Amino acid sequence: MVNLLLSIKAELENVTDLVPASDDFEYFFQVKCTSCNETHPKLVSLNRIEEREVSAGKGSTAHFVWKCGLCKRESWAKFDSSSSPQPYSNDSNGQFAPFLTVDCRGLEFIGFDPRGIWKCRGAESGSSFDEVDLDEGEWVDYDEKAKLPVGVSKVECSWNRA
Repeated sequence: MVNLLLSIKAELENVTDLVPASDDFEYFFQVKCTSCNETHPKLVSLNRIEEREVSAGKGSTAHFVWKCGLCKRESWAKFDSSSSPQPYSNDSNGQFAPFLTVDCRGLEFIGFDPRGIWKCRGAESGSSFDEVDLDEGEWVDYDEKAKLPVGVSKVECSWNRA
């Protein structure tokens, strides 16, 4: 069992508390087999709601079950049930901050694509922005209350053992 901590870094402009907009948010990760070190050629997606059965475990489930294309070994990953994704605040702006933990067996996540719908709030006004679409890697808007431009850009990730 390896617990991996995903930390994220982003440039926030006049917003704070960036976090996925819903519990069924699809996370896109790059995965590598720890047995043969083969990296899957495509991003894989998983969410915190759906679980699949693990064939090796008696009634065990995981959020992601994967059979390596090279060595054919089955591996799995499960989100840490004791914690939710940690909002990325403007206090961490431009620096890595802990985001979420994943329990991995036989695989490692080595990349993260932030595509999807996120939410945040205005740093000055507290205005809610519930449709922060990071499919293009960045988002810009305008905070009417604060009369300031708002945005999220340059999202990066770092994986470390938790």
